Amino acid sequence: MGLSVGLVGLPNVGKSTTFNALTKAQNAEAQNYPFCTIEPNKAVVPVPDPRLEELAKIVNPQRIQHSIIDFVDIAGLVKGASKGEGLGNQFLSNIRETDMILHMVRCFEDGNITHVEGDVNPIRDIEIIETELIFADLQQLEKKIERLQKQAKADKKIAPLLEIAKELQKHLEELQPVRTFANKNETYETLNKELRFLSAKPVIFGANVDEEGMLEDNKYVKQVKEYAEKTGADVIKLCAKLEEELVGLSDEEAKELLNEMGVQESGLDKIIRTAFNRLGLISYFTAGVKEVRSWTIKRGWTAPQAAGVIHGDFEKGFIRAEVISYEDFIEYGGEQGAKEAGKMRLEGKDYIVQDGDVMHFRFNV
Repeated sequence: MGLSVGLVGLPNVGKSTTFNALTKAQNAEAQNYPFCTIEPNKAVVPVPDPRLEELAKIVNPQRIQHSIIDFVDIAGLVKGASKGEGLGNQFLSNIRETDMILHMVRCFEDGNITHVEGDVNPIRDIEIIETELIFADLQQLEKKIERLQKQAKADKKIAPLLEIAKELQKHLEELQPVRTFANKNETYETLNKELRFLSAKPVIFGANVDEEGMLEDNKYVKQVKEYAEKTGADVIKLCAKLEEELVGLSDEEAKELLNEMGVQESGLDKIIRTAFNRLGLISYFTAGVKEVRSWTIKRGWTAPQAAGVIHGDFEKGFIRAEVISYEDFIEYGGEQGAKEAGKMRLEGKDYIVQDGDVMHFRFNV
């Protein structure tokens, strides 16, 4: 199960530098993904999870396979994108395919880096892109309302859908994104499933600061955080230039540099972790001599659904799952020790998989 994040931002805000860092991270791990043809505008990067290394110390597998996350570089966004300006239509179709938006925003002054709008103003920059998404959603919704009005004359069951569509139309006309729409009932979900509103997608604002801004929030970061709180988005502060440097370092060197900067975790790691949490994702593990591997699933999935991520036949022919919690697997030195301590459980079709479960599936072909 993949996770796709669309990377957007105006020129000279740090989007390209951030994407370059992601691409370097991808290339460093490329040997782990021989099955994947990587597109020029896509970075397929590993999800950092130190638990995998701890499991590998016990199992000593041939390889370690992390979950992956796709970052898609969404190019061509300018004012008027919703009307087809620049690469507007291509931009809109690309972003519609993603699960989440990473919106890079410049939060630092530098006279050597020209801003496309003339000066540094993160809220204005955010609103340029947000407005294009809202306009695109509004155009799509207006066409849908026209069709619904015709259908409603012959079918009274259409009325609730038309009502929620008009309510949402008014919300968008006030230049409010769909994600802040209050009346997200089942009828709304039906509408969103069909139209896949761009401004409904979860957003992480990447507040790009210089090295001086890493420790204490500057005025621009504070503005972005205030805006995000009002519109239901998340904020990650990062220094894109530093992120690009970190990828080329060893784990020890990267940790040392971050400590010198007074931070515990890289910005890219924070983005991935936040994306996982916002989309309700968790990881379970398989651990054998061939590989120790992380699998991404939705929180609340049952054991057969989790098995289906490995292969569809696992879900169809599911019999039971052998489950050991990550903590027990580590404490008792692996599968055999956990079994002897009575920490392996046999779970059936109704079992809800927990984050960190180490699992082995039994199934009929």
